Amino acid sequence: MFIDEAEIYVKAGDGGSGCVSFRREAGIPRGGPNGGTGGDGGSVVLHAREGLDTLLDFRGRHDWRAPNGEAGRGKDQTGATGEDLIIPVPPGTLIYDQRRGILIKDLARPGMTVTIARGGRGGRGNTSFASPTNQTPREFEPGEPGEERDLRLELKLIADVGLVGLPNAGKSTLLSRLSAARPKIAAYPFTTLYPHLGIVEAGLERRFVMADLPGLIEGAHKGVGLGDEFLRHIERTRVLVHMVEVEPHADQAPAEAYRAIRRELEAYSRTLAEKPELLVLTKADLLPRTPDGNVDDSLVRRFARETGRDVLLISAVTGEGLKKLVAAILDLLDRAREPTLAEGAS
Repeated sequence: MFIDEAEIYVKAGDGGSGCVSFRREAGIPRGGPNGGTGGDGGSVVLHAREGLDTLLDFRGRHDWRAPNGEAGRGKDQTGATGEDLIIPVPPGTLIYDQRRGILIKDLARPGMTVTIARGGRGGRGNTSFASPTNQTPREFEPGEPGEERDLRLELKLIADVGLVGLPNAGKSTLLSRLSAARPKIAAYPFTTLYPHLGIVEAGLERRFVMADLPGLIEGAHKGVGLGDEFLRHIERTRVLVHMVEVEPHADQAPAEAYRAIRRELEAYSRTLAEKPELLVLTKADLLPRTPDGNVDDSLVRRFARETGRDVLLISAVTGEGLKKLVAAILDLLDRAREPTLAEGAS
């Protein structure tokens, strides 16, 4: 199950109390103080772990607490320090302070960590209070309390390529053809209810991560349909592949379907609307054929003319145009180059 939001409470461990103790040893008639310091409490650390892509683990667990430090002991023994609580989260997790409404950290890359609540310091034992004028101190310090926070976690998936378009534009089928991902595919709208990621191998030394996102419809940026919940995931992608059916639903011409989704992207985020984009007509297998067996490309030429864009024609069912599409994606990624998480060694 895909979960991309969670609210949790975290509590770092309290420091252990200092100890009041005096030496009791044979041959030492006046034993001095020997109470040790308490151990520090464990901190709470969030760690972006590669391979995770959902916040599902937080759905049934709200409280996360690090161990307390142990109290100090006699013979000047310091109490054991509480272990840090390491909480794994998917790369791309944004961490907000729930009470203050501020972004604390964006764990955008695997391996990134943030100490979100620090453990309390252990209190001093009576040894620390000894002085020439106070040789039998009975003072000690209690341990400091660990920090606590109410957090809101929000996941923005990280991918090189985001597939966008109306429901049933063929996004899931394309992802299943180009990668090992197996999203749900059916002949009705909104079969994709949450994002799917797949790694596309493009030769021996190139690969990229492709995200299949739920279909968008008009009004998505206002909460219509499913798309508004997942538009933020597209913000993490480097390039977009905008997929349009040769025969869109609701009697829309392909150019009208394209403009409808473009309006939603622009209304949601200027940054999102300005991402590099490939325009792809899908389901080429539904187009009529010329007498010599070639695709009648009159619709493709009209679509390109109406949008003013170069257009690729593919069929994820037959495989037509897929090699050309992968090559175009690699070229666009190279032209939009920035540090990537997904490409193999070059």
